[in-house]
Amino acid sequence: MKRVLSGIQSSGNLHLGNYFGMLSRMIKYQDENDLFTFIANYHSMTTIQDRSELQKNTLGAATDFLALGLNPEKSTFWIQSDVPQVTELTWFLANISGVGLLERATAYKDKISKGLTSNMGLFSYPLLMAADILLFGGELVPVGKDQKQHLEISRDIALRFNKIYGNVFKIPRADLDINNQIVRGIDGQKMSKSYGNTIPIFAPEKLIKKQIMSIVTDSTAVNQAKNIDNPLYQLYSLFLNEQETDLLKDRFLTPGLRYGDVKKELYEKVMEHFRPFRQKRQYLEKNQDYIFQVLKNGADKARLIGREYLAKARAAAGLNYWE
Repeated sequence: MKRVLSGIQSSGNLHLGNYFGMLSRMIKYQDENDLFTFIANYHSMTTIQDRSELQKNTLGAATDFLALGLNPEKSTFWIQSDVPQVTELTWFLANISGVGLLERATAYKDKISKGLTSNMGLFSYPLLMAADILLFGGELVPVGKDQKQHLEISRDIALRFNKIYGNVFKIPRADLDINNQIVRGIDGQKMSKSYGNTIPIFAPEKLIKKQIMSIVTDSTAVNQAKNIDNPLYQLYSLFLNEQETDLLKDRFLTPGLRYGDVKKELYEKVMEHFRPFRQKRQYLEKNQDYIFQVLKNGADKARLIGREYLAKARAAAGLNYWE
């Protein structure tokens, strides 16, 4: 049984990109693997400095994950900041990682080019991500294409630490779903809360419909075939099996299709798919004591594992000077 590990930032409402990029895969893993998953609120601090917003988003993300099917009896689920050993390990890793390694991270450059404010937290994001994985012995890490480089950086850091201090950490490997491309937002870019182009899962129905009806399409006339290389086609395909996707492709390539009609169909698909999850979330919102207990139990278990790996790292680096 492999230890599968991943986390999700608490930086706003969960959206289709989160769900199809990682969440749905993580939930499937819990039946046959040792699943460790967390709400990455330390990472969220790179863009959120408002205390109330961070707390609200953190609890909201935990509630969302449980509503979508995460089973705390089959997994270890916690909030990142409840296991502070991860920040100590980040300092260990910072001291054996070259600046050039972080400078090569394309995700940082992309975020800055999109207008996000540069800070050291954002720049050193891969170090904290590596600590998230190594502190708990993560072996298999589900990532999207945009996070693959960060996982490779984590591997490089783990290998270097082990080379310097001995065999302390397991070397993680990426679990990249080759069948799923990056989920595109309503503007055609990668779907991201940072870009304001998401389709949220648990937002009011009117907002979800508004976002779907705002998906950018081209000006191709109704009596012409449509290009399938657009966000509407890709987003609709996420909810279809192979045969249904072929039928959708035929519709796009056959003159007469109206984008507005497809958007309305997509809205119905989204609401149908997530209806039971939305109902469960309403129940969880009324039972927050249960959520708090789940997170406490998960943090207790995660701390035990984290302390074990951190103790090994401290000993290897020579910080247990009393022994």
